[in-house]
Amino acid sequence: MQLLYFGWVRARIGKVQETVNLPTHIKDVSALIKWLKKRGGGYHEAFQNLNLIRVAINQEITTLDARVDPDDEVALFPPMTGG
Repeated sequence: MQLLYFGWVRARIGKVQETVNLPTHIKDVSALIKWLKKRGGGYHEAFQNLNLIRVAINQEITTLDARVDPDDEVALFPPMTGG
């Protein structure tokens, strides 16, 4: 799975992107984030409040209960504002 990080999520994790081997028990975005949070450090800090996390799977905005597959591209980012 390809993970992309944006905004303060990127700043806290310290990475723009990474490729991970998705554990078989991970079936949705929420479980993915919980798994990432267990890595500690910047991951734990970035994902403390899931109400502040937005997600896109394969470049389509979706919700935390959306299904994920090992070949997906998942982008994680803070809420956006328009202007």
